[in-house]
Amino acid sequence: MPTDPPARSRVTLSVNGTKHELDIDNRSTLLDVLREQLDLIGPKKGCDHGQCGACTVLADGRRINACLALAVAVAGRQITTVEGLAARDGLSDELSPVQQAFLEYDAYQCGYCTSGQLCSATGMLAEAAAGWPSAVTTDTVPELDTAEIRERMSGNLCRCGAYVNIVAAIESVAHAR
Repeated sequence: MPTDPPARSRVTLSVNGTKHELDIDNRSTLLDVLREQLDLIGPKKGCDHGQCGACTVLADGRRINACLALAVAVAGRQITTVEGLAARDGLSDELSPVQQAFLEYDAYQCGYCTSGQLCSATGMLAEAAAGWPSAVTTDTVPELDTAEIRERMSGNLCRCGAYVNIVAAIESVAHAR
């Protein structure tokens, strides 16, 4: 019994400010398209089940797990990977405040989770600035203390246990704003 080939779509993905016209299998995850077709290896395939956060990217500024999002579903949205967080104007590679803080606070060990942590922290800071509550928010305007940051970053795991430094780095950026 012959089987039909997988359905394919022609989509436009805007990734880190660049538009890409792609012909993709409708079943392809955003993570696979980023890594295999666009050669963006920052987002990692950790668990491939949306449980570790190593694949976290931003879609229109909101955090998503790229391993769970179908690429066809995010067509037309602005995707930012860790490679797109820094200001790249052709003249300099100035790090984002979150990236700089991770360096200053030694908020990484092996580095496998770092790209997801950076994207998640960037999105989380924007969510908090917009006044979005978390499960531990007690005020109408969330104060980004240790408990609040830990709750908001709980979807991003670090096997090396660099949490203390990750939280300190994020806290330094939050308090600098």
